[in-house]
Amino acid sequence: MNVQFVSTVAVVAANPEKSRELFVDALGLPLEGDDYLHSESIEGVKHFGVWPLAQAAQACFGTKDWPADTPVPQVSIEFDVENPEAVEAAAQELEAHGFQLLHGARKEPWGQTVARLLSIDSAIIGISFVPSMHPPEPTRSKR
Repeated sequence: MNVQFVSTVAVVAANPEKSRELFVDALGLPLEGDDYLHSESIEGVKHFGVWPLAQAAQACFGTKDWPADTPVPQVSIEFDVENPEAVEAAAQELEAHGFQLLHGARKEPWGQTVARLLSIDSAIIGISFVPSMHPPEPTRSKR
């Protein structure tokens, strides 16, 4: 087997209308369709991982144990924005839309700035800026 790239990430939605509120209304993703929301116009995945639950709990709550009163996530999807400041703005926008964050915007030791929430579908949704995934700013020559 020779996997070439990640072709699809889909959240399994028990409540599609509530999921639409997050993914279309709040995040502004160009999803279309009636029952199955989808798009082929969102840029590709730059990272795929298998994230141990204990590490996800540490990242979201600062403890290795996932809280018993919080649904256990089944997937984590992160959407990168243009800069670290945009992560904070996005977090505020999500809260204004009524979404409760697992944690606000913060810079991780490896350089990523990220804010996370848990969707109604038990998906960890991150808004992040990962410097290594963005092309460097062009340098301007001084004349």
